[in-house]
Amino acid sequence: MKDFFKMMLASCLSNLLILGIGVFVFVALIVGSVATMVSSGENADMLVVKENSVLELDLNKSIYERTPNELDAYLEGNQVLGADVLLKSIRMAKDDDNISGIYLKMSALYNAGWALTEEIRNAIVDFKESGKFVYSYADTYSQKGYYLASVADSVFINPSGMLDFKGIAAETLFIKDLLDKLNVKVKLIRPRSNAFKSAGEMYTMTQMSQANKTQVRTYIESIWNHVVADMSAVRGISVDRLNAIADNLEAYLPADALKNALVDGLVFEHDVLVLLSEQMGLDDYDDINFVKAKKYAQSSIDVSSNKIAVIYAQGDVVQGKGTGVNVYSSVIAKALDDAADNDAVKAIVLRVNSPGGAVVASEIMTNAVIRAKQKKPIVVSMSDVAASAGYEISCNAHKIVAMPTTITGSIGVFGLYPELGGMLKNKFGVTTDTVLTNKNAAALSTMRPLSGEGYDVLVRNVEDFYVTFCQRVALGRNLTVEYVDSIARGRVWTGIDAKKLGLVDELGGMDKALDIAAELAEIDSYSILAYPKEKDFATQLMEILGEEQSLTDVLSKRTDVEKYYEMLEQINNMEPLQARLPYFINF
Repeated sequence: MKDFFKMMLASCLSNLLILGIGVFVFVALIVGSVATMVSSGENADMLVVKENSVLELDLNKSIYERTPNELDAYLEGNQVLGADVLLKSIRMAKDDDNISGIYLKMSALYNAGWALTEEIRNAIVDFKESGKFVYSYADTYSQKGYYLASVADSVFINPSGMLDFKGIAAETLFIKDLLDKLNVKVKLIRPRSNAFKSAGEMYTMTQMSQANKTQVRTYIESIWNHVVADMSAVRGISVDRLNAIADNLEAYLPADALKNALVDGLVFEHDVLVLLSEQMGLDDYDDINFVKAKKYAQSSIDVSSNKIAVIYAQGDVVQGKGTGVNVYSSVIAKALDDAADNDAVKAIVLRVNSPGGAVVASEIMTNAVIRAKQKKPIVVSMSDVAASAGYEISCNAHKIVAMPTTITGSIGVFGLYPELGGMLKNKFGVTTDTVLTNKNAAALSTMRPLSGEGYDVLVRNVEDFYVTFCQRVALGRNLTVEYVDSIARGRVWTGIDAKKLGLVDELGGMDKALDIAAELAEIDSYSILAYPKEKDFATQLMEILGEEQSLTDVLSKRTDVEKYYEMLEQINNMEPLQARLPYFINF
């Protein structure tokens, strides 16, 4: 009995201790959040841009489409920057007499996609029309980072750094042989015409299908040809010569990059700051007033009574609602309904950066777009990726704007059926037995091979949705179903090719989409109203905890392998029927 009371007391004390620590951390987070909000609010109100200021764009951080909420920013270690404030700060700096120029701080960690990179690059090109300078520095340039930096007046690199300039390679992982060794069989279910919908081939093949090779080669060559032409124009190096440099890795080492005119100097950052001060006629670089993009952008508040709602849809398409960077169907559908019903909102821009995802979620949001379209002009702005379900939710807008390097299309669907019974029996000695009331009661069980009727149902399912998908596109784009089918079939296109095919209307970024939305709404001035509505830090944290995630999970830091874990987690949590890109793009 004494031992029982000892254990009970110890258990109570440990629980109280854990609770106390949890409460302490929770209160600390809330207090810290409030302090951050007060501080940022004061800084936004008090920010005064002095003479001889330089807009500093620190692009060593992760770039989201939208400035992250406080909780997401906290979980990311405040190493996140929103493209919304980034682009706004560049626009503001162009006409600000106190801003003398832009300083780009690049690194190998730069992670934005090609389309968003080009959008930022175009904003800097526009900024340079003011006659102000742009300097760029990095210890190591990633390939996309260099594409952005190439537009600078002066591009500098650490003498011991590297410049990743080699062209684009697309590699796909195949695990069929591994699954064979494990006695796991996977059936790939897709419409008969969807040879380009290569999702699932990694489980059923040992190399790329010819159709997949064709589409991948087409879109990576389209992207590369476009960005090389851009770099050729600003660096004064022919396209052929740039390709030769890439072929032979003649720019990887800084000395070679300088010799081949890809950079303008091999220096340390201290030297760049000295050059900046000399450019500005200052005695010391300590006299330079560096202005951060986020604070600068937030110091200007739009007050127009006319609003254009910008609805951000970034991440995988998933059903329901939740936290984190995903396109949650309930959240986006509500944002579309709210914006459509808001009298102050004169038009809607749906900003899409998504490879697709769950079919049911896609249908819910597509229906919401069609509802909103009856009330307000709606324009889609495609970022890095707007493919498969990401394209379906876009196709019924009044206008679609994409960047030349946007990945889009992939109009198709697939399903996967794994058979695990063989692995459990042969590798672990686990068998199953089943009692049925009807012949196909266990037809879709992963413990046994698909029955003929089960396979037929899955085939009908993907075939029926593919027809629905093509009809959605045909209606939204004013095309025939037959034509849509001929260019669809799961094939991926760049924005350049998608425009030629009639899948998008204009090439450009968010500014272009906003201009079109304002024109459709017949308004001359407007301010931006961002959706989905942000929740305060405490509400977000309570909702997460209410979803039975532990405080430890909430506070856990990101790791270098997290992106691969997230890929596996996404695959594990995917619904059976998917309309998404056939792979995770990271090139």
